Amino acid sequence: MNEALLGLEPAGIWKYFKEILMIPRPSKHEEQIVAYLLSFAHAHQLDVKQDKVGNVLISKPASPGFENRQTVVMQSHIDMVCEKNSDKVHDFFKDPIDAFIEDGWVKAKGTTLGADDGIGVAAQLAILADKTIQHGPLECLFTIDEETGLSGAFGLEPGFVKGRILLNVDSEDEGELFIGCAGGKDTVVTLPFQKMAVPEGHQAFKLAISGLTGGHSGDDIHKGRGNANKLLVRLLYKATNEFGALLSQIEGGNLRNAIAREAQAIILLSAENAAKASAMLIAMGESLRGEFAITEPRLEINLTPWEGRVNMVVEAEDQHKLINSLYACPHGVMAYSQSIPGFVETSTNLASVRMINDTFEITTSQRSSVESAKADVVAMVAACFKLTGATVKHSNGYPGWAPNPSSAIRDITETAYVKLFGNKPEVKAIHAGLECGLIGDVYSGMDMISYGPTIKGAHSPDERLEIQSVTKFWDLTLEILRQIP
Repeated sequence: MNEALLGLEPAGIWKYFKEILMIPRPSKHEEQIVAYLLSFAHAHQLDVKQDKVGNVLISKPASPGFENRQTVVMQSHIDMVCEKNSDKVHDFFKDPIDAFIEDGWVKAKGTTLGADDGIGVAAQLAILADKTIQHGPLECLFTIDEETGLSGAFGLEPGFVKGRILLNVDSEDEGELFIGCAGGKDTVVTLPFQKMAVPEGHQAFKLAISGLTGGHSGDDIHKGRGNANKLLVRLLYKATNEFGALLSQIEGGNLRNAIAREAQAIILLSAENAAKASAMLIAMGESLRGEFAITEPRLEINLTPWEGRVNMVVEAEDQHKLINSLYACPHGVMAYSQSIPGFVETSTNLASVRMINDTFEITTSQRSSVESAKADVVAMVAACFKLTGATVKHSNGYPGWAPNPSSAIRDITETAYVKLFGNKPEVKAIHAGLECGLIGDVYSGMDMISYGPTIKGAHSPDERLEIQSVTKFWDLTLEILRQIP
């Protein structure tokens, strides 16, 4: 499996990326990849240690002639987003990622690839293993659980790393250097509901949204992509208000930092309304496909008779609370930066909707590069659901990373890029969250830059890694290490 990667150059980075693809590493379940890192360090006779939350630090002495250079910290995260198409049989806790090459890209068959941030991990390992690369003292920091809580970065303590220059290799656009990022917070809603017996004379239908692109709720939030939860609720709102549809089941989306690609509901319609409601939903589906024809050409909206067992329906008032609050809940870009043209300042993502026993659980995430704006959108989302009497809880959140106008590592990286490729990179901030904000909180004065190869479709089964960009990413990293004073 994944043998095609062994023919790619630079050989070192692809060798380790192939090995990483074979290791299950869901967020909060990184035991196997941690064991792999520890074994790697021992095999290469490198100093290694873990902190109390599970982050791993592997240190390598300077190459000859570079002993007096400043210590550099390279940093990536070892977990991956585990998303798959609904028809794909795959166990992320056991099965390797099945990668293939197509048209200059590495892709996975029906699942996320894990190039975010497996390719960053692979670059660090390749540098640690290669005795010919020129660099000063090097610390490679591998953090856990970046994707579902940033708990690895939250758990960092002073003294774990010594360096004060950080190369975060977790960005996804070759040719772009990131010097700032948004902060974020999750808002989780629980809304209890009562069950009712299934009324006689009703027919069950499955209403399903599929084929959406999805993507990263920070990087892709401004691209006009459909959110399966929001589209499903638009249909349910019409069906319940105009034709008395009854809700039996609802499920949509998955991860807090992914735009929902699929959602479905089981609804019941009375015999007298079934035909009219079906016609309305089918027509509305056609309208939605037209509305999203450019950004979501594969959108599918299907209404089909449901042959499965229906044990209950949601009590009418609780159904009303759910559908109306979901409809009112904002999703998407809330504000653009007033100082950086085209840069998303504030956004929110309606990530997932679940039924757990007698409770609806709704997960959302908010981001902003302005703390007051982040607090505002968090409160806005909470208010939508508090009107229903729901319980609303917020995560601790994480800080943004403010750009440093006098950053030496930015100047070194930009100069190295121009030297290698003959053109200037874009220097910018990113709306997605990066661990740099948390690391900067722990290590005051850390000079940081984030960059990486081109990854498209991160956090979705469409995730793909551009092969050519990996070569440029590798060359740039080696040149930066050579130029550290």
